Amino acid sequence: MESYRELPPNLPVPEDDGAAAHLRGARLPGIALASTSGEEIDLAIAAEELLVLYVYPSTGVPGKPMPDGWDEIPGARGCTPQNCAFRDLDTELRGRGARLHGCSSQPLSEQREFAERERISYPLLNDSDLRLADDPGLPTFAVEGRRLYKRLTMIVRGGEISDVIYPVFPPGSDAAQALALL
Repeated sequence: MESYRELPPNLPVPEDDGAAAHLRGARLPGIALASTSGEEIDLAIAAEELLVLYVYPSTGVPGKPMPDGWDEIPGARGCTPQNCAFRDLDTELRGRGARLHGCSSQPLSEQREFAERERISYPLLNDSDLRLADDPGLPTFAVEGRRLYKRLTMIVRGGEISDVIYPVFPPGSDAAQALALL
């Protein structure tokens, strides 16, 4: 059984390809996304507050192999460590007045199973339709016929993206960086 909590050695380091350069100063769109809590969460309303929104490609699913070559794709591996790092800093982030959400295009049923298994205390958002790839233009990559989000973290103040952490390496380091930016 593969461990999704641990990162294998020698993962390729993602390079800044400029795909997130346009995000700073952009506004989050007024779209509602399904969440692991069962409710739809409107990003525009969530972003009126101080929001930390981290984005990840796809967490591992026990018994289901990752796509071929997953570990060779820069920035693909590490969604479980990233989610767990944010989970572990949730109290500190909320203490600074931030609302926290993770977001992925991974199927909602897989996100729900993951959130329960890893005890994620806040709702993860589902964007299977990749609406955020269109507006505000979150970067994506393709693997095995699927389009997934690249890993990044945004701090949104009053609806406007004020800070972007991209690329993220090692996965999970963005949680402490986001806390420091707050």
